Amino acid sequence: MNNIKEISASATFAVRHPVLRPGKPLESCRFDGDELKTTKHFGIFERQNLVGIVTVLQNKSDLFSEENQFQIRGMAVLESHQKKGFGEKLLLFSEKYIQGEHGTIIWFNAREHASGFYEKAGYKKIGNLFEIPDVGSHYVMYKNF
Repeated sequence: MNNIKEISASATFAVRHPVLRPGKPLESCRFDGDELKTTKHFGIFERQNLVGIVTVLQNKSDLFSEENQFQIRGMAVLESHQKKGFGEKLLLFSEKYIQGEHGTIIWFNAREHASGFYEKAGYKKIGNLFEIPDVGSHYVMYKNF
């Protein structure tokens, strides 16, 4: 059985580091906004082991006109647990949390290879593919409520 619960920013590093920042210093796992009071970090657990994470923060993008925008950052599932539904559960949990906070839109920078996962969940791309230095190619993706 797996469950999702709130975790600390530093607890996300156990998944952020091997999945999103392999070979980089642990400090590279600290993201802007991690310590804001409105930022929430959630972890999904299998048998008490953290296997996936997502960070949700209230953050406005100039690409969208909606009020009460939320951004998802650093969503990741350990490689050994990918393609088992953990990412989908984290995404649905994040959406419910954001709806509970009266969010009107979710947006994020999706890695190019993960964009199909998000499209299946109803997210759309806006703009062109772009590079995040030392990280890779991304699309901005979003979903309205």
